[in-house]
Amino acid sequence: MNTEFIVLTAPDLVLASLLVLALIGLGARLRLGLSLTLTIAALRTTVQLLLVGLILEAVFTEAKLPWILLIVLVMMIVASWEILARQKRKLKGWWGFGVSTFSLFVSSFFITLLALSFVIEAEPWYTPQYAIPLLGMLLGNTMNGIALGMDRLVQTAWQQRAVIEQRLMLGQQDREAIRDIARDSMRAGMIPTINAMAAAGVVSLPGMMTGQILAGSPPVEAVKYQILIMFLVASGTGFAVIIVLQLITRRMFDSRERLRFDRLLRTPR
Repeated sequence: MNTEFIVLTAPDLVLASLLVLALIGLGARLRLGLSLTLTIAALRTTVQLLLVGLILEAVFTEAKLPWILLIVLVMMIVASWEILARQKRKLKGWWGFGVSTFSLFVSSFFITLLALSFVIEAEPWYTPQYAIPLLGMLLGNTMNGIALGMDRLVQTAWQQRAVIEQRLMLGQQDREAIRDIARDSMRAGMIPTINAMAAAGVVSLPGMMTGQILAGSPPVEAVKYQILIMFLVASGTGFAVIIVLQLITRRMFDSRERLRFDRLLRTPR
């Protein structure tokens, strides 16, 4: 088996970028309104990934815990910010940011720590070539799950606020009145992860597995790591969505079990 690593050159990436440029041109011709957005996204992808590559190369060389913890902190802050940015109805103050960060920390960070310590058994546990990519994959998937679940919960509760208040007046407790909405929101947050697990290996080859195979790793070893990632992502996303939905549900009602969106949203009315 040939395990030689093929190095991509700048002209190779330029050729790939021509496809994106062609799509931008077609979008402009069809007046889809996506050309500027796609251009900015492509530029951000290029700049951000190049910077990350340079930073990670330096971190991998040094492998010092303070630098790795700083990178982890930045990743979690950015992920929390992106979760809030995707909400149609913005949460009030720093509370929403704190909820997102807490759920990411409890789920992604601790699950990554457990995997590094007891599954991969990296020595030391913060070995950057394992810790940073693993946490990054968990944060990316968990972030999407939280954003979808949170948006579904708040949007649906707002649209059905009259129904919720009627249930409260009929004697239901706050958790009973919103239980169906919370369940649907949990499903919405988990659907992308479940779909990815169900289609892995049949419809698509997941990113980590593909990357390892392209880098020359034996396919069976790449599959083992991908199965590990799938299980970690599923558990991390599930725990995070449950945590954030529970916290938002509690915030949505006051101590007298009244529906109070003014405690949750910036502009509830």
